Amino acid sequence: MKNNLQRSILYVATIFIGLLLSSTAFFGLTKGITAEMIVSLFVWALFINIYRTTDRKERIEMLTVLAFATPMELFFSEIWLIYEYQRGLMPLFVPAGHYFLFDLGRICVQNLNNSITYLGLLPLIPFVIYGWYDGSDTSAVLLLIFVTLFIRFGKESQLYVVMVWLALAMELWGTYLMNWTWSSHVPWTGLTAWNPPLLVGAFYCLGDLLVVWSVAKFESKP
Repeated sequence: MKNNLQRSILYVATIFIGLLLSSTAFFGLTKGITAEMIVSLFVWALFINIYRTTDRKERIEMLTVLAFATPMELFFSEIWLIYEYQRGLMPLFVPAGHYFLFDLGRICVQNLNNSITYLGLLPLIPFVIYGWYDGSDTSAVLLLIFVTLFIRFGKESQLYVVMVWLALAMELWGTYLMNWTWSSHVPWTGLTAWNPPLLVGAFYCLGDLLVVWSVAKFESKP
C-alpha cells in the first residue's frame, strides 16, 4: 500500500509539474524545446528505474503500453489530426507518460467498490446531452457508447471508468497549458469536439484494453 501511495504521488506530480514546465519553458528560463527535452529525460529516467526494479509481468505491461501508445499518438496527431502538439511533433515524454496514467488507474481501482462501475459515468451524462444539443461536442455520444462497451465486455471494467476521469483531468490540465490543442471539428467524421473532448478517456480505454488483452495473451504462453 505504501509503495502504491508513493507511486501515485510520483505519477501525479510528474504529470502535473512536467506539463507545466514543458509548456512554460521552465517559466521562460529556457527555450521551449530545451524544456521539453529536460522533462523527457526525467520522465524516461523514472520509467527506466521502474522497469529495472519491477517484476517480469509489469515489464511486459510497460513495453506493451509503449508499443501501442507511440503509434496511436503519432496516428492521432500526425495523420488523423484530431489534435496538435504545442511544438508540432509529439513530445518524447508522452509514451512513458501513458504508462504512468495507466498504472495510476490500476492503483485507483484497488480502492473502488464493484457496484459503482456504471454509476461512475452518470455525472457526465448531462454534459454529453448538452454537447450534442448545442452541437459543440457531438463526438461525446459516440465516445460514451464506446466506453460503455469497454465496461460491458472488457476484462477490466472498473479500470475504464477510472481512466475516463483520470484522462479528462490530465487533458484539462494539458489543454489549459496549451501543451496540445484538440480540433473543434473531428476530421473524416463530420463530428465536433470540445478542447478536450468530454469523453476523451475513450481513447485511453482503447489503449488500456489492447494492453490488458495483449499481456494476458503473452502471459498465457510459457
